[in-house]
Amino acid sequence: MSTQSAPHPESSRPESQHTEVSTAYLRQLDDERESAMRTASHPGSSFDGASSALHDRLEELVAADGPGMIDLMLDLAEHPEVAFQEHRSARAIVDVLAEHGIEAQLGVHGLDTAIRAEISGTGVGSGAASGEADGTGGPTLAILSEYDALPGVGHGCGHNVIAVMGLGAFLALAALAKADPSAVPGRVVFLGTPAEEGHTGKEYMAREGAFEGLDAAVMAHPYGYDLADQTWLGRRTLTVEYHGHTAHASAQPFMGRNALDAANLMYQGIGLMRQQTPPSDRIHAVIREGGERASVVPDYAKLDLYVRSQRPETLKDLSTRVDDVARGAALMAGVGVTVSWDEHPPSLPVRTNEALTGRWVQAQRRRGRDPLPFGVVSPILAASTDFGNVSYRVPGIHPVIRIAPPEVALHTREFATWAVSKDARTAAADGAYGLAATVLDALHDPQLATAMATEFEEAGGAIDVPSFFD
Repeated sequence: MSTQSAPHPESSRPESQHTEVSTAYLRQLDDERESAMRTASHPGSSFDGASSALHDRLEELVAADGPGMIDLMLDLAEHPEVAFQEHRSARAIVDVLAEHGIEAQLGVHGLDTAIRAEISGTGVGSGAASGEADGTGGPTLAILSEYDALPGVGHGCGHNVIAVMGLGAFLALAALAKADPSAVPGRVVFLGTPAEEGHTGKEYMAREGAFEGLDAAVMAHPYGYDLADQTWLGRRTLTVEYHGHTAHASAQPFMGRNALDAANLMYQGIGLMRQQTPPSDRIHAVIREGGERASVVPDYAKLDLYVRSQRPETLKDLSTRVDDVARGAALMAGVGVTVSWDEHPPSLPVRTNEALTGRWVQAQRRRGRDPLPFGVVSPILAASTDFGNVSYRVPGIHPVIRIAPPEVALHTREFATWAVSKDARTAAADGAYGLAATVLDALHDPQLATAMATEFEEAGGAIDVPSFFD
């Protein structure tokens, strides 16, 4: 006789299946993009920039370093390191700089894995922060590289490509200045910037003086399109903890104060609030803790949230509204609340400098690419980057360059595969030339440099990021 107990009445029911996610909206965005691409064209640049002869030489120098840059790009992909742990990656970059006779600082501006190196041609005196500072003329521009990876995904955001685009650009300008100091009439700073993924490494560096004395900063990011400019949202993080009282959930529930109720009220509150926020705003939340047994009224619950918006001012407004919801939920549930903003510094949206962007577009057209203007790819498809914090301190650009088909999303294993592809190798060279060419143009063209600075000031000038949300 079998001793096996009879199955529970519900145990034989088939497992429920998830519903298929509709792609209708994505198809609509694709149709709109394809329609816009047929007529869209970036105006390029009306500035002269550097001479054609210098650009020819710059391309030759980028090509000469190409094999070494590809080796480094593949090496970084094979040994991905997450934020603040990029010790091997940073050392590999410093070693390449040393091979080219360039001394670099490793462990600078407050971060163990941050890098700084500098070159100068004529027009910049030793130790000067900029041409204006030493009275000899010549701007100071920075080229940025990222090299942190994603946990479990590796270089699914293509930071191995970012690393060599920035490094390749810097090395080409260094070689140009070595051969002819007058060819680089200013100073160029290379900054290796750790911890962009999920963090704000550039903000930590900024607070330790990394961007002081700069006239502009440039970098580029791999993507599924060639875009001169794209929406990047500002982002803040928030942890909300609710503190209630335990009680027996059946015998004396009235003696409890349910922290999970408050967490649920907050979750529902931000869901309802989304109806009255701008389309570009984003709020993501998870309930991390909410009790251990159903028979006990939970006395503790915890939520983690991301809050994003397209402008610094709208991000501040959205933050206030979310804070109110968190505190209101505590009042409704009769519990205490601890609201903790920004375990790591917030990131601002990217403020793109159009004067510099035009020179990037001209350089990419020289390489056979044609970056699309802002708005062709929907601003709905937006993420965040800590370069935004840089772009509100100094003029900056953060264009994207195609290494993968449009349907391959960032932060996926598929994108990590494309980050070592033939297309990625081509983009690494094209991006290195584009960054170097943009910097060279700003160094040689006083009208461009003036327009770059004027545009930045007319857009509102620098923001004091540490105190902005106070």
